[in-house]
Amino acid sequence: MPTLFTRIIQGDIPSYRITEDDHFFAFLDIYPLRKGHTLVIPKQETDRFFDLPEAALSQILMFAKPIAHAIERAYPCNRCGMSVVGLEVPHAHLHLIPIDSADDLHFNRPKLQLTDAEFRECQQRILQFL
Repeated sequence: MPTLFTRIIQGDIPSYRITEDDHFFAFLDIYPLRKGHTLVIPKQETDRFFDLPEAALSQILMFAKPIAHAIERAYPCNRCGMSVVGLEVPHAHLHLIPIDSADDLHFNRPKLQLTDAEFRECQQRILQFL
């Protein structure tokens, strides 16, 4: 059975898509820690991030790099933080989050509750800088 993320890639579940290529897909996290919180996932369904093939590990960072820069421009912050947690969905994923301190990366903090209009606004802010 395909993972939730595979179903998003296939278009079975809607998402706020940021960008994609033949190997990776990026979209807004629907339970964001901060506005602009984006997930980057491989299209190859792999449970654990470090079980990805070596080439995919380096390629995912190269794919994420312009997205991280766009997030920093869309949401002025100290930097775009990066985290690999991987417990929520059994599909490797990388979190990109605009942060001002390490505290902004604590996943046990309450998540933002955004409306569809707010998600679309986040999506457009990031896309304008890609």
